[in-house]
This record gives sequence, structure tokens and C-alpha cells, in this order.
Amino acid sequence: MSDPTLLEFPGEFPIKVMGRHDSDLRALTRAIIERHAGPLPDTGTRTSADGNFLALTYLVHATSREQLDAIYRELTACKAVLMAL
Repeated sequence: MSDPTLLEFPGEFPIKVMGRHDSDLRALTRAIIERHAGPLPDTGTRTSADGNFLALTYLVHATSREQLDAIYRELTACKAVLMAL
């Protein structure tokens, strides 16, 4: 039986990362993702209403499920990252 998945590879895949605004979140997460997916375009950024949190959206050219799994494992291991979706 083949692996049922809704993802098609290769393809563009958005990764959202949230963390505290006072951390070096942008530099840390960009380095992690670029290590697995190569150079990235500019990041979509959104700051929380009170300015304490930062949400970043990266558009990754995903080549496999294993690549995405590796990105998420490393992002969630990063202490500056509160959540990765």
C-alpha cells in the first residue's frame, strides 16, 4: 500500500514560526530552514498586538516529507521557537 498524503512534492509549503519578539527569532529560524531548503525569499512578519510576540511565515520549496520533518524537528528544538506550524 502506498503512503497516503495530501502533500505533493516538489512544491511550495508555508512554515509558520512563533516566538518572543525580543529573541533573535528571525535569524535563528531562517538559518535552520535554509540549512534544509536553501536560500529563502523575504519572510512574512507579524507582531502581536502588545508587541511581545513575533510570527514569521517562510515559503519553502519542499522536495520531500523527510525534508519537512527535519525542518520541524530542528525548529521545535530551538529554544527561541514557541510554536512551529
